[in-house]
Amino acid sequence: MKETIMSDEHEIRNEKKVIVKQDGPYIVQGNIPLVRKTQIVSEYGEPLTWKKDEILETSETYLLCRCGHSQEKPFCDGAHNEVDFDGKETADTQATTARQMYYPDGTNILVKVDATLCMESGFCGTRSANIQQLLRATADTNVRAQVMAMIERCPSGALTYSLDENEPDIEPDYPQQVAVTIEITSTGPIAGPLWVTGSIPIERADGQSFETRNRVTLCHCGLSDNKPLCDGTHRHEGRK
Repeated sequence: MKETIMSDEHEIRNEKKVIVKQDGPYIVQGNIPLVRKTQIVSEYGEPLTWKKDEILETSETYLLCRCGHSQEKPFCDGAHNEVDFDGKETADTQATTARQMYYPDGTNILVKVDATLCMESGFCGTRSANIQQLLRATADTNVRAQVMAMIERCPSGALTYSLDENEPDIEPDYPQQVAVTIEITSTGPIAGPLWVTGSIPIERADGQSFETRNRVTLCHCGLSDNKPLCDGTHRHEGRK
């Protein structure tokens, strides 16, 4: 019996999951790879894609900073205890389908948006047009392919698409990993959100689970009004 219990406990610890600790860090368990990724932007500053820079060394379970004050980022060093961090989770735990709205005007593509997930990463537009404007030209397969690529690079998954109203969303084949992101802005590189991909479950501090999605952006600066999700506040506050 003892061996069975120990085996069960070990299996629980090895389950791939991100757990939000109350007013503390993210607990990443199950030997999930941690990488660093940097935005690739055009000469005009338009986000185009992502580049993986390195794989960070971790243990099977590791802690990632959520308050924004760690001196050992992306890892937690206990700074949340010193700054009296309020990490209360306010993000909606309903399925994204309950909040999605449709963008009209697409040809052979149906684009949906869940504005509550948006963290203003900028992949949904260029200097000359945004996705809503481009949708009007999706009878052109080149434009349709551009829209699909823009949506698939949206890190938060706020934008999704399907080919028909009765078909499931088409999702990019992302690996199971957590990425520490670097965003390129007009004033230089800044730390972006933690980007969780590959349908890894995320659990609130009270044990309630969020909908498991292929791509999720988690707040790293402690300032989001939609915790634990990123809402783009780090860009306005300049938190490094």
